[in-house]
Amino acid sequence: MATKSDPNYKIIAENRRARFDYFIESDLEVGIVLTGSEVKSLRTGQSNIAESYASVEQGELWLINGYIAAYKQAGVFGHEERRRRKLLVSRKELARFWQAVGREGMTLIPLVMYFNDRGMVKLKIGVAKGKKNHDKRETDAKRDWNRQKQRLLKQG
Repeated sequence: MATKSDPNYKIIAENRRARFDYFIESDLEVGIVLTGSEVKSLRTGQSNIAESYASVEQGELWLINGYIAAYKQAGVFGHEERRRRKLLVSRKELARFWQAVGREGMTLIPLVMYFNDRGMVKLKIGVAKGKKNHDKRETDAKRDWNRQKQRLLKQG
């Protein structure tokens, strides 16, 4: 992934809730098949991946329930806002995802959608395992303690 100082790198949508609800085991950058009106809409920053997930179906990887707003200037040549979008990934990685979902009970969660340094839309997919309520409380407690520790170090 490109560094944030890169002028062409731009985050389109981010799933901030994912790290709170899931343990992210690993992540991978994948491509996404889009139409022209979808890309134009993404350039205006109108998308949401918070409720979406990825699924391996019939030997292909799909983004399901990802929202990209309609592009008004496209008129009748526009796109469906919540359509299934094909994700581009190597066969080796697809097999790894399929195994993680099927055998290990993992979930494929989109973490961030962005324009890379070449101006192409990319999606970072995380292989995740769901957290229980006690795990979420533990994460909150660690985060609060780290904040308090930073305040104490800053004062002292």
